Amino acid sequence: MPRDAANAIAVEELIKAYTLGYFPMARARDDASVVWVLPDERGLIDLREARAPRRLKRVIRAERFEVRINTAFPEVIRACADPTPKRPDTWINDSIIEAYTELHYRGLVHSVECWRNGKLAGGLYGVVLGAAFCGESMFSREQDASKVAMTHLMARLKIGGFDFIDAQFFNEHLVQFGLRGLPNADYQKRLADALVKRADFFAAPDQLSTERVLQSITQTS
Repeated sequence: MPRDAANAIAVEELIKAYTLGYFPMARARDDASVVWVLPDERGLIDLREARAPRRLKRVIRAERFEVRINTAFPEVIRACADPTPKRPDTWINDSIIEAYTELHYRGLVHSVECWRNGKLAGGLYGVVLGAAFCGESMFSREQDASKVAMTHLMARLKIGGFDFIDAQFFNEHLVQFGLRGLPNADYQKRLADALVKRADFFAAPDQLSTERVLQSITQTS
């Protein structure tokens, strides 16, 4: 249920929108305007049910990537906005990049990054509100990089007392991590509960050990 919005996004308006379940999207990378979206069905990962596939656990144990937090946010969001052969256009325009970068500097948006040989190989970013993490986008320049970042994110959020990851839309790709579809009415209840709680994105150290990541994902509440 989109509605047109002004080209520039005021960060206060953006925060308020998230508390109501809305988020902005551009129709194309080079479209200056955005729309506010409220999906009828939400994609949600309940962190009590978060999991990682067996093959990915082997990749994590191999420690192919160095995982960092918030060391290259501008590069992460711009990489998410870049076209790829599988994704020739994106919904992240310059207005979105500017607004989320401002929220990052305010401490409300974070990036999880996978590095290899000193180069950014993949990552993701999202918004923190109470005990909710609203995942925005991810990218990979190397195989499994965004998936490793996702697994580290889930472990970090579980340690920090978060309730769920809002993936915005139902996406078959994320079912392997425990994603399920939730009607908007049910999502609004979960969101309202999460907004009045306190969670800590930095309760875990900036660089989580492989053992702690796998232990956190394996444990259920």
